[in-house]
Amino acid sequence: MKAGYKQVKRMTTYMRLNHWVVAFSMIGAIVTGLYIGHPYYQSFIADPAVGKYVMAWNRWVHFMIAIIFDVSSIVIAYMYFFSRFEKPYKKIIPNAQNIKEFVEVIINLVTLNRRKNFDSTHADSFNTVFFLVFHLMLAWMLLTGLQLYVHGLASGLSSIGNWWPWMLHVATDWTIPVSNMLIGSASPTACIMDVRISHHITMWWIIAWIMFHVYYQVWRTIFWKEGDIGIVVSGSKFVKED
Repeated sequence: MKAGYKQVKRMTTYMRLNHWVVAFSMIGAIVTGLYIGHPYYQSFIADPAVGKYVMAWNRWVHFMIAIIFDVSSIVIAYMYFFSRFEKPYKKIIPNAQNIKEFVEVIINLVTLNRRKNFDSTHADSFNTVFFLVFHLMLAWMLLTGLQLYVHGLASGLSSIGNWWPWMLHVATDWTIPVSNMLIGSASPTACIMDVRISHHITMWWIIAWIMFHVYYQVWRTIFWKEGDIGIVVSGSKFVKED
């Protein structure tokens, strides 16, 4: 350890594991999701006997990834409030302290670290809100995705019983009128196509989020010189001692 610096624990083993599970699952979801929307590598499969199953496998992998996201999201939501390591919800409360810190972090980013009037030892309000936006977009992707899935069960039946489609309809049918409102469809009634479009557009917003996230971690590592980019590997960063 460099003299004058102290090691600060920022992520537990589970948090780091969850980060990489989500990261690789996100790549898989984007690859398979884009294929479902537009089969871009179907032409590379020479054997028709194999090619006809490619869409089915893509849908299966996409659905399995969605299940992983579901479990991860439930755990993250629980940890937001009941984690013994840190409680992120305290940073998203719009009180005077959090608002001031949020603004200071933005100023720090815009001025290329010329002004840094906040403590970067632990998670700041800006980054916490930024991740909250990601989790909300991910939740919307999961709900619209499940609506698209249950829409395909036109008979109302499933291999595990009628309760499964019924539960999904109860939990996700509201995404149809909301998507209709967001997309601004000219149709007088909400339709499933609005859900598809909303699902697809949200994917591009998530990709944009990921790009900025990676950029910002590199940015902080360069300007703050506290080893932030290594947090997802070692779980720690290094800050100057007072």
